[in-house]
Amino acid sequence: MYKYITLLIVLFTSSFSFAQKEDSLFIRSIYDEALTNGKCYGNLEYLCKEIGARLSGSPQADLAINWGEQTLKDLNLDKVYRQEILVPVWKRGQRERANIMDSYLVGNKPMNIKALGGSIGTPPKGITAEVVVVESIQELSTRPESDFSGKIVLFNRPMDAKLIDTFSAYGGCVDQRWAGAKEAVKYGAVAVLVRSLTHNTDEHAHTGVMDYGDYGQKIPAAAVSTDDANAINQIVKKEGKCMVNLSLSCSSLPDAVSYNVIGEITGSEKPDSVIIIGGHLDSWDVGEGAHDDGAGIVHCIEAMRLIKESGYKPRFTIRCVLFMNEENGNRGGKKYAEEAAAKKEYQYFALESDRGGFSPRGFSIDATLEEDVYKIQSWSGLLSPYGLHLYKKGYAGVDIKPIKEKQDTVTMCGFIPDSQRYFDYHHSDKDVFETVNQRELELGAASIASMIYLVDKYGWESR
Repeated sequence: MYKYITLLIVLFTSSFSFAQKEDSLFIRSIYDEALTNGKCYGNLEYLCKEIGARLSGSPQADLAINWGEQTLKDLNLDKVYRQEILVPVWKRGQRERANIMDSYLVGNKPMNIKALGGSIGTPPKGITAEVVVVESIQELSTRPESDFSGKIVLFNRPMDAKLIDTFSAYGGCVDQRWAGAKEAVKYGAVAVLVRSLTHNTDEHAHTGVMDYGDYGQKIPAAAVSTDDANAINQIVKKEGKCMVNLSLSCSSLPDAVSYNVIGEITGSEKPDSVIIIGGHLDSWDVGEGAHDDGAGIVHCIEAMRLIKESGYKPRFTIRCVLFMNEENGNRGGKKYAEEAAAKKEYQYFALESDRGGFSPRGFSIDATLEEDVYKIQSWSGLLSPYGLHLYKKGYAGVDIKPIKEKQDTVTMCGFIPDSQRYFDYHHSDKDVFETVNQRELELGAASIASMIYLVDKYGWESR
């Protein structure tokens, strides 16, 4: 009896060791191909330099859709198609202007600002008003309404420099940008300025989406550079008062037709169960959308190429989705989830890349079942030689979040690169192709392709 059990253990161990070696060699081949023949960097250069910034509903977004569709077709996938959506259309208009007015410390000083996405414009002559500095939305309710009535509110809470994870620091103050205007207007404010969400102290303003809610009354909203936020704060402290003139010409237009772009490799065993990889094709209308999210787009296109080039025959259908409208509405993510649910498709796994093109560090895991978390963590030995060491429970991504809202059993991952430089560029003029390192970018695509291989081969067999 004991000899029989020992034999089974030996056979199991030998089989497991062989599988581990086979997987290790396959993953090594993925990385070798990416690092010697990778297409990520060239694809990103075209997307950034030939198309550029691509806000939803813009001509550049349409060009990006055409490019994405053709690039996926060039991979000879089994299917490539568009999924129609309606997207909001917001235009920045003429360049924003803002000036500190006749301060003893700085005189008349032009400021670096960017209107927040979705903001209304100012009257043609702009708005001139005193600036009141606050550290949080909550502070509005602790002071008399007269402190804010007829004034411009500057939300000046910085990102927490003590947090190692810069996305946590961003999450700790993004409410100022998102909800600052709709809250300040309740206290009589005539406009809001928001300190740019970056650890850097510099002259660059970082835009982003904001929301007016259902209050009814709307006021203009803009991000201000950290340099200028500090200047205003210093003037208020030393002079007791700071006057600013603000001029925005932005506006919203009717919704427009746009598209998600989808490419598929059909599964050999379970074609009706889908593994999704994706990023968002749109960007803000400043910079070139290189890290946010051009990197994620080319990561996922390249992962499809790497799987196809390897000769591996996936058991499940692998679907690459180039989502549209993540930045100011997530209409693409919502539409994808709605249509998948209407078709009763089974979403087996979803992975998003939307944290830039920096060196790979691991994956966040959003899973209903703990066994799925443990399964992904069990692959760390195969992936650790490539610098992938983070396998923590956490948020996976904006575009794929609606999938889980429709099907809560789906397990999802977010690709995690090093985060320390991401918010130097995020939503600003600095998010350009030249800030992306070729080798780091290609490593990201290989990391995603390797994770998809392991999910497809081993996954969660009970579903």
